[in-house]
Amino acid sequence: MPTVIGHHNISKDTKHWLSSPKRKELFGSLGITNVRTFVDPQNPKRVAIMMDVPDMDKLAAMMQSKAAADAMAHDGVVPESLVILVETKG
Repeated sequence: MPTVIGHHNISKDTKHWLSSPKRKELFGSLGITNVRTFVDPQNPKRVAIMMDVPDMDKLAAMMQSKAAADAMAHDGVVPESLVILVETKG
């Protein structure tokens, strides 16, 4: 199961982003586990999540959905800043 990091900017305050239930609702439905949040101490508007993803195709499809767009809007995610990195074994 690959570990995935998604980092992006937020337009709302950090406390709002950290306390949002939307990540758990959205990612939990795909069996994604071990979700951890990160905040850049030099720029609290730059944040990241790390998570274990059992099915990358389902994650990719979900990220294109209206539910994902709504969750990002609620959380203040700046969609054009989103970068997703996938762990490689090498």
